[in-house]
Amino acid sequence: MATSTQPMTTAAGGSVLVTRAAPVGAGPLLLDLGAAGRAALTCAEARQVAAALIREAAVPGGRDGAGYTEAVHLRDDQYAVFVRGHVLTVDQPVQDGGADTAPTPLELFTASLAGCVAHYAGRYLARHGIDREGLRVTVDHRMANDRPARIASADVRIAAPRLPAERAAGLLAVASHCTVHNTLTRPPEVTIALKEGDPCASRSS
Repeated sequence: MATSTQPMTTAAGGSVLVTRAAPVGAGPLLLDLGAAGRAALTCAEARQVAAALIREAAVPGGRDGAGYTEAVHLRDDQYAVFVRGHVLTVDQPVQDGGADTAPTPLELFTASLAGCVAHYAGRYLARHGIDREGLRVTVDHRMANDRPARIASADVRIAAPRLPAERAAGLLAVASHCTVHNTLTRPPEVTIALKEGDPCASRSS
C-alpha cells in the first residue's frame, strides 16, 4: 500500500508520480515514471518533481496553517521549509561550507521584504488604475561589522515606470507600511526553546 497524490502529466506526454510506501513517514519514497520507465522533463516540471520529493522526504511533524512554519533537515546545510502547504529550501554558499543549492535564510529574509513592498506597491497601483508593468523592488543590505551577526541596514528601491509623479508620495507611504517593514520597525517578541519530548533536550550544550 502506498500514499500518493495525482500523477503529473509532462509536456512530452509522460507521467510522473511521487508516492510513499506505507506507513507514512517510515516507508521508502517511490518515483513512478509510468509504463515508459523514463520521463523527459522541462525545467519547470523538474522543479515540481524535486519539490514533491523534498516534501515527502522531510515529512513535517507539526501543524500546517497560517502563522506556522517548519524547517526540517535534509542533508548537510540544506533544510526544507514548510509554509502553509508550500515547500522552500535553504542552504549556504560554497565558501561558507554549503552546496549553494538554494538561497540562505538571510537571503529569504531580504526577499520577503522585497516581496512585501512589491505587493503593497502593486496593490496601490492597481487601486488607482495604474499599470503594474515594470514594477520592480530591490533590496541592497549591509551586514553589521560587530557582533551579533545581523543586517545593519537595508536600502529598498521601488521602480514603477507607469507611476505619475503626483502619485509618488502616496505609493511610498503605502509601501513603507507593508507588513514585513512594520515588523522590522516594531520587532515582535521571539522565544526559542526545545520542544517537549525532543530527544535532544537532554543533551548538554
